[in-house]
Amino acid sequence: MNYDYNANDILEMAIQIEKNGAVFYRNSAEAVSEPSHKKLLLGLANMEDQHEQTFAQMKANLSEEEKKSTTFDPDEEAGMYLKALADTRVFFEKEMPTGPPSMKDILKEAIVAEKDSIVFYLGMKDFVPEKLGKDRVEQVIKEEMGHIKLLSNQLTSLKK
Repeated sequence: MNYDYNANDILEMAIQIEKNGAVFYRNSAEAVSEPSHKKLLLGLANMEDQHEQTFAQMKANLSEEEKKSTTFDPDEEAGMYLKALADTRVFFEKEMPTGPPSMKDILKEAIVAEKDSIVFYLGMKDFVPEKLGKDRVEQVIKEEMGHIKLLSNQLTSLKK
């Protein structure tokens, strides 16, 4: 079966990825003891929450054409499939190293996850026809690129 994703599908995955990212940062904040590191990680979790809201708003503003399903799905299994796909691609449950993780390790793991999300969205963009909101996917990619810049700056500041 051939399946074209629409902007609604991609934004649903983006929302799930942001939720997963917020959980990752909150769990990481619980694992560190340094107050400034906790504050940074909780700030990153809040940024993920804000991006989730951004993507939810983008989804709410989609046209009917951009929301139109491209496959027959009477049991509404596509939503479960998309959630599972997002859960296994980016910010999935990662095992923390034994002992307390270093802030450097957490930031490196987060950068990898953000890069994975960009690769994921770039790949998915090819499945979204122009008329179904390909430009919306490009907005998601730009948001994720901003995450990498912030994380990289934080990692660099730790090395000083």
